[in-house]
Amino acid sequence: MYKRVLLPIDGSELSTKAIRQAVAFAADARAEVIGLFAAPGYHPVVYEDFVPPDFMSPEQHKASAKKRAERILSPLARACEKAGVPCRTRYVIDDNPYAAIIAAAKKDKCDLIVMASHGRRGLSGLLLGSETTKVLTHSTIPVLVLR
Repeated sequence: MYKRVLLPIDGSELSTKAIRQAVAFAADARAEVIGLFAAPGYHPVVYEDFVPPDFMSPEQHKASAKKRAERILSPLARACEKAGVPCRTRYVIDDNPYAAIIAAAKKDKCDLIVMASHGRRGLSGLLLGSETTKVLTHSTIPVLVLR
């Protein structure tokens, strides 16, 4: 039924758990997994007359995002290889991860998005929301939420 599964991960403990579950699901479904990491955009903090000592140039930010993406996505690639599941990984730089996730799913013609729920409850859930909730709200592609 599902042939191409998008798995957005962020390096958290919950997304690491989602890797195991999503790879097992993909193996059973004989589906390909596409791993996605959405890095935040470049936002330098520079004051009128002062450049902080830890200032990062746009090029440094891009290199840092790529390095972080490789570190976060490599466990997924290894898990897929071990399970014999076809896998591709990529990263995007976007300040709206939910929009990047939906766009990637459409671009890669995914028929399922598998995401971990970070389980915010109460006031923090109401005020902060979650990327998972935003994907659920805006996606026309089915979403499987893992806990």
